[in-house]
Amino acid sequence: MNKTELVAAVAEKSGLTKKDAEKAVSSMLDVIVNAVAEGEKVQVVGFGTFEQRQRNARMGIDPRTKEKIEIAASKVPAFKAGNAFKEAVNK
Repeated sequence: MNKTELVAAVAEKSGLTKKDAEKAVSSMLDVIVNAVAEGEKVQVVGFGTFEQRQRNARMGIDPRTKEKIEIAASKVPAFKAGNAFKEAVNK
């Protein structure tokens, strides 16, 4: 399912117009992205948690030259599914 299909499904389930559903979905995604980018944790009970995790610097190998290279530390977004979400998937 892509974003367009998600918007259509939200519009159908909620009774909103597609335009209003698109605004709602886009706004929700923007809020989550901005919060996680600022280091906040976004927890939606029953669905899951979005958070920022720190990835430490590490050594890697350049596949072309086989030389060792240092991969810099970085921040990455992470999602952990909630129990209700996991149960729904496992049914």
